[in-house]
Amino acid sequence: MLNIKVLGSGCANCKRLEATTRKVVTDLGLEAEVEKVTEMSEIMKWPILSTPGLVVNGKLVSTGRIPSEKEIAAWLTA
Repeated sequence: MLNIKVLGSGCANCKRLEATTRKVVTDLGLEAEVEKVTEMSEIMKWPILSTPGLVVNGKLVSTGRIPSEKEIAAWLTA
């Protein structure tokens, strides 16, 4: 099972990244736990300068932007 974290304070972009990620997980039929991380102390544990951030299985794959569904799918199936 995949462990996915969406890092962000809850801004519109953070919510959009979470929704897009959940859609890709559903579309691909993947078994995944999607966790929304809003605590700044938790976000600061990652080398992230701007939100939103996306972490897949402990690896930071995106920061400061909303990746396309195609990019997210590639990271989740790698």
